[in-house]
Amino acid sequence: MSAQERYARLAREPMVEVAGNANPVRSLREILHRRDLLGLLVRRDLKARYKDSALGVVWTLVRPLTQLLIYYIVIGKFLGAERGIPEFAIYVFTGLTAYGLLSEIVSGGTSSIVANSGLVKKVYLPREIFPLASVGSALFNFGIQLVILIAATLVLQSPPITPDLVYFLPSLLVLVSLGTALGLLLAATNVYLRDLQYLVEVVLMVLLWASPIVYSWGMARDALGEGLALDIYTNNPVTLAVLGFQKAFWTAGDGVVPYPDGLMLRLLIASAIGIVLIVVFQRVFARLQGNFAQEL
Repeated sequence: MSAQERYARLAREPMVEVAGNANPVRSLREILHRRDLLGLLVRRDLKARYKDSALGVVWTLVRPLTQLLIYYIVIGKFLGAERGIPEFAIYVFTGLTAYGLLSEIVSGGTSSIVANSGLVKKVYLPREIFPLASVGSALFNFGIQLVILIAATLVLQSPPITPDLVYFLPSLLVLVSLGTALGLLLAATNVYLRDLQYLVEVVLMVLLWASPIVYSWGMARDALGEGLALDIYTNNPVTLAVLGFQKAFWTAGDGVVPYPDGLMLRLLIASAIGIVLIVVFQRVFARLQGNFAQEL
């Protein structure tokens, strides 16, 4: 085929929009069509995290196990925290497992587009796939921490085999939906405002201490009193998810520490809000991604 024939054939090809899709359903369909690539990016993120280390993925087990032992021995036994909260190590580790999932999704999603600038500039892909790969790798690490948490409850002879285990699913949905929504929004805005990733680290640190992870919700209620401040504190989605995880996995707290009224309803409402935010922030992402290549 001559050059002129190739040019003529190219001119007859229909125009195809590659600047992203603002329709969430079509965007989701496109991502599902490239799910193999999404899996590849998740595996690449996990391998890159422990690149050149001798133990590799084993570190994903060592770190949470070390955390659990520190909370059990140092904070629980030496500092006496377990006197106010039974099975303090399980209590803290449950909250950290929930918080860690959200933190990893948000922080990984925020830097995902900038970190993959080479691919973004050279190859067309549905760019939502990069923050979604961060969600996948965060869920993998979360699964390992969850296995360690359940194993610890079995060792302490307090397995979470109770009706309250039902709180796990809406709590997980709150974290994943909210984290995915924020990951999409922050991944796009971080391309234009690079200071944002550092601000995110600060906000995540505040959220860690603004949730009942190392203290109980009852202590916060006593300090804040009944009113608007307590409502704002309680309805923070991270607080709700942490409380839901504790309700599901920390069986030693049954009848010992208080929980807010209507916790399940609050979790369901927060889950619905998280799903709506995914749709809204995906549209924001689609509008902002047009100039990604130039900004990167």
